Amino acid sequence: MSRSDNFTYPNTSSGYLCEFQEDFKYILLPVSYALVFVIGLALNATALYVIIFRTKHWKPSTIYMLNLTVCDTLYIFTLPFLIYYYADENDWPFSEPFCKIIRFLFYANLYGSILFLCCISLHRFLGICYPVRSLNWVSPRRAKLVSVAVWACVLLCQAPILYFSRTRDVDKERVCYDTTSPELFDDFLVYSSVVSVFMFALPFMVLMVCYGLMVRKLLEPGWAAEVRPGLRGGLGTQNYKQKSVKMIIIVLATFMLCFLPFHLTRSLYYSFRYLQQINPAHVSCSLLEASSVAYKVTRPFASANSCIDPILYFLAGQGVRNTLTKKKRTGSKCIQQCDTTKL
Repeated sequence: MSRSDNFTYPNTSSGYLCEFQEDFKYILLPVSYALVFVIGLALNATALYVIIFRTKHWKPSTIYMLNLTVCDTLYIFTLPFLIYYYADENDWPFSEPFCKIIRFLFYANLYGSILFLCCISLHRFLGICYPVRSLNWVSPRRAKLVSVAVWACVLLCQAPILYFSRTRDVDKERVCYDTTSPELFDDFLVYSSVVSVFMFALPFMVLMVCYGLMVRKLLEPGWAAEVRPGLRGGLGTQNYKQKSVKMIIIVLATFMLCFLPFHLTRSLYYSFRYLQQINPAHVSCSLLEASSVAYKVTRPFASANSCIDPILYFLAGQGVRNTLTKKKRTGSKCIQQCDTTKL
């Protein structure tokens, strides 16, 4: 029997217990987290450098992207501890408060990323669908206020994780629960369901509606003249449209690949676990084990959003590439001028 932190515990009246092997996660999670750590750290460090040191004029989207990058970076720094924990087969060598912090940062990153991606998307939505009105709605100052509100919402809504996350000594080893201790699972299920609805399902629905309206607007004849009067045709119009389409594709890919599978499999697993505790006859052990495996397989996908988020910044904005290549172009220009002078 594996030392899983996600066993189904028996109903006290029935004494029934499902036991299943989860040894695969002691390879899957350390390897996947190590890849996310290396790739995510490099990408987010580069994004932070460009935003802080190479960006002169901060737009509202820049402010949202900075907060998103900070959110991802904080989570990435927790990965070495999780890599060690799962590589050592669920033996937590640190204190219980540190376990609480690690779990808290995971969920803070998860839902902070979702909300800041929504802010970036809504900002572009307003610029495309309401170009004139949005001039009075969006500004760097308001983006800072919105960012503060998002952080306050995330910290407040995820604060219960600091209560639910626990450690427990099992077979001479200490487990750091990624959910909570068995006696608190029913309360945790209610809390997790509410958070999933208001911090994932609702933002996801809003994004889908906004993107549908954005696509319809982009396909309208003469949309560029309305959105950007200076882009009445040609290369400028095409570049602006490409940037908008890239953002839609990247954000939707992040939700579909990282957030949606994780929330679906987690909800199924939590529901089956709860039903099995109420009446073991309703949920077989094989079904419960399958849902547990699916949930653990999708956890690395949820972490991978820390690698995808910087790609949104690098690919969706031409200004970023111009900033990164500015010195190189300047140096090349100088060399060309010197050569011309010699000739």
